Order: sequence, then C-alpha cells, then structure tokens
Amino acid sequence: MPYHRPIPGPDSRHKRSGALDALVQAEKMIQIALILPCAAFIGWLGGAWLDRWLHQKWLSLAGIAFGGIAGLVYVVRLALAAGNAPPGGDGNGKGPAGKEL
Repeated sequence: MPYHRPIPGPDSRHKRSGALDALVQAEKMIQIALILPCAAFIGWLGGAWLDRWLHQKWLSLAGIAFGGIAGLVYVVRLALAAGNAPPGGDGNGKGPAGKEL
C-alpha cells in the first residue's frame, strides 16, 4: 500500500512566519498611505477633463474633492476591516477553519 501524506490541519496553513507577517502589515500601511493622494489625483484628472470638455473652470476642484472623499472613505473602510480582523486569521473575516467569525 503506498504511503500518502496526511491532510494538513487547518491551523498549519494559516500560520505565518514573523517576517512574512511583518511584510504583510507593511504592505497594508503603504497601501493606506498611497490611496488618498492617488484618489485625489485621479479625481483631479477627471475634473480637468470635464473642465476642457464642458468649458468650465471649477470642475477640477470638484474632482479633487470627490477623489479625496472617495479615498478617505476607502481608507476608513480598510482601517475598520483591519480592526475587525482576528489576530491569527488571514484578514478575510474568517477564522482558521474557514468559518465566519
């Protein structure tokens, strides 16, 4: 009878090393730091395009405000999701066994 490896338990798949966990946390912080200025820049680009298309002067400012608000909402959602994530989980809202928390 051939030897088959046993199926690993759900806990062994979700454990991360300390360095990998620190790298994931650093990536999340970089993402949060870049979202707000990028959203404002994209809003400014859209507003500048609408300025030229509609021959107005105020739409670029409205685009910056809209992009900034959209970026801020996204950052707040990321922060709330990070605050609700379990310390040992993978941040997807599920526990180690894949069950909803």
